[in-house]
Amino acid sequence: MTIHKESKGTILVTIIFLTILNSAVAYFFPENELLRKIVIAFSVIFALIILQFFRVPVRTTEKNSKHVIAPADGKVVVIEEVVETEYFKEPRRQVSIFMSPINVHINFNPISGIVSYFKYHPGKYLVAWHPKSSTDNERTTVVVKHDNGTEVLFRQIAGALARRICWYVKEGQAVEQGKEFGFIKFGSRIDIYLPLDAKILVNLEDRPIGGETVIAELA
Repeated sequence: MTIHKESKGTILVTIIFLTILNSAVAYFFPENELLRKIVIAFSVIFALIILQFFRVPVRTTEKNSKHVIAPADGKVVVIEEVVETEYFKEPRRQVSIFMSPINVHINFNPISGIVSYFKYHPGKYLVAWHPKSSTDNERTTVVVKHDNGTEVLFRQIAGALARRICWYVKEGQAVEQGKEFGFIKFGSRIDIYLPLDAKILVNLEDRPIGGETVIAELA
């Protein structure tokens, strides 16, 4: 299993914490074999949870200029028409994907094109499904302009547990559909804003696979 580069600090802290925990139990409770076994079992399970969170899956993107692919693993929690107020300032179709702590948290470019807008917003850490998380939480906004002129906006949103959003794009950069553009640590969400004439191909409660599932088709 390949581990993501953003895991380094978290894994180091985890190793230190588990080492101290097991050493303390062995020192203060040398005769309590059952307690030591329980702590060892907890340590193994906890370490595996951290490792699986930072796993890097093998994904195959079937590139198609009309397709918008899922930018993340998770569950579709919003499909609605809204007014996007930061960049477009007009109605768009919003599709939101909630990522739980057990999902892969790598973020993938939904389309190919040029990054026409990028902005990082510091903010709160409301639970990712909160209606105001899109506007109040720590977040980034990325807009990619397709070769045909169509622009798609996608927004990384930190959740209650997430304290760090990572991104690898900047304005003017060419990006490729299905390639990694960022990472969010722990529970979080991504909103995608599409043209009104885009055909939505997912339903609420669907569980798309980042980098593979087609969530919409552009006109």
